[in-house]
Amino acid sequence: MKSNPVKTGLAAGKHAFGTMVFEFFTPGMSQIAKAAGAEFILFDMEHSGVTIETLKGQIAACRGIGLVPMVRVPALQYHFIARCLDMGAMGIMVPMVESAAQAREIVSATRYPPAGRRGAAFSMAHDDYEAGSLPDKMATANARTLVIALVETADGVAAVDDIAAVDGIDVVWMGHFDLTNFMGIPGQFENPAYLKAVDKIVQAAKQNGKIAGMMAADENWARDYLAKGFRIIAYGVDHLLLQRALSQGLSHMRAIVG
Repeated sequence: MKSNPVKTGLAAGKHAFGTMVFEFFTPGMSQIAKAAGAEFILFDMEHSGVTIETLKGQIAACRGIGLVPMVRVPALQYHFIARCLDMGAMGIMVPMVESAAQAREIVSATRYPPAGRRGAAFSMAHDDYEAGSLPDKMATANARTLVIALVETADGVAAVDDIAAVDGIDVVWMGHFDLTNFMGIPGQFENPAYLKAVDKIVQAAKQNGKIAGMMAADENWARDYLAKGFRIIAYGVDHLLLQRALSQGLSHMRAIVG
């Protein structure tokens, strides 16, 4: 079974950069991201409406090109997590994590017994349809899966130290838009209360030997949040990146012709 170079690199103190996909679940999307220099691609199920069948094809397209496929599931439910892992996802992000109990439930769904309760299905997509030692496959799967707890509510921030302390949680991911919404300050990314919450998330990750992660909307966001201590960052959202580049190009042409 293939290893997860993103998880290995983060454990060694490195950064990891990739992108998120909300809209363009096309055959070439993974190769496009890889050619652009992405180390991982994070497919969104929470807001995109993408189906499991479509997602299986997207994860398969990552096979053999050195791009780590990860999935944000729509909710903390076993069947979402387990099915994405069986399709070959090497990372799982779960939204709205607000307690250590939820964090432990997430970890359990990503681990085979006795460490967890992930169901057994082998010679499938996740192990490249190959034969081999089942204990070795289970150990590799447990070790390679990057488990991401998405902290994006005021309650989540209040419990972030306990969440980050859970064994098996690898990344504490800050959801900036929802966080401001739940704090009652929607979109106020310079608000002192929001910035204090961001610092608390980063500090909780560091104190517990975990990684802080987030999505950067543009170069300024990337610069500022790297400086805060975030080490895994998804740069932009697929359709917004296209929209921004297209807008710039159209504006440039219109300026030329007056």
